[in-house]
Parts: sequence; C-alpha cells; structure tokens
Amino acid sequence: MGDDFGKSWDLHVKEGLKTSLEENLAMIQDSIAYLCSQGRRVIYDAEHWFDGYKNNPEYALQTLEAAAQAGAEWLVLCDTNGGTLPHEITTIVEGVNRAIAAWPLSPIPQVGIHTHNDAGTAVANALAAVMQGARMVQGTINGYGERCGNANLCTLIPNLQLKLGYACIAAAHLSRLTESSRFVSEIVNLAPDEHAPYVGLSAFAHKGGIHVSAVERNPLTYEHLQPEQVGNQRRIVISEQSGLSNILVKARNFGVELDRHHPASRELLQQLKELEHQGYQFEAAEASFELLMRETLGTRQYFFEIKGFQVHCDKSIEIVSNSLATVNLVVNGEEILAAAQGNGPVSALDLALRKALTNFYPQISEFHLTDYKVRILDGREGTLAKTRVLVESSDGYQRWTTVGVSTNILDASYQAIVEGLEYGLWVQQQRHQTEPLLTNP
Repeated sequence: MGDDFGKSWDLHVKEGLKTSLEENLAMIQDSIAYLCSQGRRVIYDAEHWFDGYKNNPEYALQTLEAAAQAGAEWLVLCDTNGGTLPHEITTIVEGVNRAIAAWPLSPIPQVGIHTHNDAGTAVANALAAVMQGARMVQGTINGYGERCGNANLCTLIPNLQLKLGYACIAAAHLSRLTESSRFVSEIVNLAPDEHAPYVGLSAFAHKGGIHVSAVERNPLTYEHLQPEQVGNQRRIVISEQSGLSNILVKARNFGVELDRHHPASRELLQQLKELEHQGYQFEAAEASFELLMRETLGTRQYFFEIKGFQVHCDKSIEIVSNSLATVNLVVNGEEILAAAQGNGPVSALDLALRKALTNFYPQISEFHLTDYKVRILDGREGTLAKTRVLVESSDGYQRWTTVGVSTNILDASYQAIVEGLEYGLWVQQQRHQTEPLLTNP
C-alpha cells in the first residue's frame, strides 16, 4: 500500500505550485496511475482538502475524482491547517459521499480522515468524519505532530471502540493503550500529559472524600468506563483535603491494608496535613507519599543515610558556570565521601549522589531525571520564600515523582532527588524480589 498526496486547494495550486488547475489534475492522475502500474495500492491524501472545499468545492471534488479515476483505493480528506470545526466536517464529508456515489467507478474508493489540532478539535473532527462514513483515521500516539499536533490516537481509539462500537484493535491490545502512550513519551523524551483522556495519570483520579467513597461502592458514579479497559488505573489523590477514607484506599493501591481504627492511620493523616501546611504537595508526588506511609508504618527501607552535603558554584569571566557538590553518606555501615562537577548546583548534587551510590546499587545508572519543577510558594517573601521542588524520575519502565520543600532551593532539590533515588531502589527491589539488591564494592 503506497501513500500519495496532492493539492486540493486552488490557492495552493496557483500560489504554491505555480501551475494551472488543469495541470494539477493531470499531475494527480499521472502520479497515481504510475504507482498503480507498479503494483502499488494507493492511499491518496487530499492535502488542505477542507480549506479547498470551502473556497472552491467544485474544483476540490475534481481533484478527488482525478485520484479515484487513476486508481486510488482510499481518498483521505486532510484538514491540514487544523482550523475546521466538527459541524463543518459533518456537512462536507456528507457532500463528498454523495459526490463519490455519483461517479461511474467500480470499485468505489473509500473515504478517510486526517485532522490537525490547531483549533483543538482534531479528535472531534475525526469522530465526526467516521460518523459520516469515513473508515480510515490517521493520527499519532499522544497527538504528537507539528504545531498543535495531530489527532490523538490514544483518545480516538477508545472513543471509536468503546463509545461508538467500531472494531479498531483487539481488546488485549486496547488494555495496553496507557502503557503504549507512556512508552512513546519515554522514547521522545517528553513528559506524559497527566490530564490526557483515558491514558493520563489524572484520567481516573478522585480527590474528594465523597467521590472516593462513592467510587469504592460503585465506580460508575464518577467514572465513564473501567480504567482497566485502556490499561489505566484508578488513582486516589492525597491532599490536606483528604479524609481518612482516601488514606485507606490509597494505601490499598500500594498493597498496604490499613485499619481505620489503627493509630497509624490517624497519625498518617495528621502528618499529611502538617506537611501540606508547610508547603508539601502529594497530589503529584505519590512516590513521596508512599515513602511517608511506609515510614509511619515502620516498613520504610533506608538504602543509605545522608550525613551532609556541600555545593560550591563558580562563575568565571568567560561566563561559564561550574558547580562542585560534595556528599557524605553511609551505605551498609560504610561511610562514603564523593564529589562531582555539574553544569549547575542541582546537576552536581545529583551526580555526586550517583557517584557515591553506584558501586553499591549499580541499577541507579538506569535512573534518569525526566522532569524538574520549581514553584515559589509565597511570592511576597521574595528570595526568602519557600520553594517546592518536584522531581520526576524514570527507570525506563515507570515514572515516579518526589517532592522537597525548603527556603533553600538546593535543600528542596536535595530532598526530592534523594527520595527519588530511594523510591527507585524500592521499586526495583519489589520488581526483582528474588534478586539481591545490595552489592558490596
């Protein structure tokens, strides 16, 4: 199957190709006829189709007919500039179907849709086209693409399959949609969209105590489908607004059964409220919350102990900034002193910690920082204000986020980085419980 494209908008023909409308039709026919003569099955992408149709519908339809007469099996209507709205898609695709039915062709080519998201309606436009008979939908995982992106297949596929009843992919493959979305994010080194429909971290998140209790009794109360259908999972958000029910459900998600009447449950809730009053936020830092929970229960494993750190920054007259970090820590009873240079104080601190720990925990080399966020908590305090640092880490299999808060941005960063390393080691230990984690140098 080969893909060919041509101009549908007379403006592009005259201004872009600098040729006549008749010559454009001839080029479309000649190109497709040649591909068919070589044994290729052709998908014809009608570039700028919707803008062309709105400007000159008669000519736009002629370009499609030329492609069909030359042997194209598919006519894909492209909203290349991404500015068409769903009601226009519906009307225009309906008109295309009427025109195709009148052509003296056998077999009749099928219609496809290709949308861009410049008006924020790429998915809606694709759905509108399918409901008018389009049977090929072009898009990308996570909607990645030029400008504002393409139609997001991670939203389109479940909408088509679970909402409209079209068979797109096997159910077993659909249940890996979230995994696939995050895998592609990892490959392109972009942070996943936490608020993406179906596959986002917050797609099935619940915060209010009433919501949590209702969902526990019947998920349909606040979920439009089962998150497992798309490979996602229910997420109970923890914050100072949380009730005890949130704490219990969240602990269960981490494989810990807490009793409502156990003193540790109340202690954990109280600690949560006190820390969030100080500026900590656990909604987006669930790894830090799990460590806090296990510390309260006395099950937190400390892989190392930090005795102290120093960071020195030097800016030379060549405007080159260098930072040197020194860390002092204890691993398995052995005191370690390590130093490393970085292109900034946080980088140097991270590198020094890794240098000190890698001999004991080689798997740390697999960890990498995927996102680093800093927020000033009270701008009125100026440079004296508290800062909250969120560090997102990954080991190539999953991502986790940790938090640190301090009036010293380096101290806040240190807290988040250290917990990120600790949580990564915990995750890998759970993943490989039969394998020894600690290796003496």
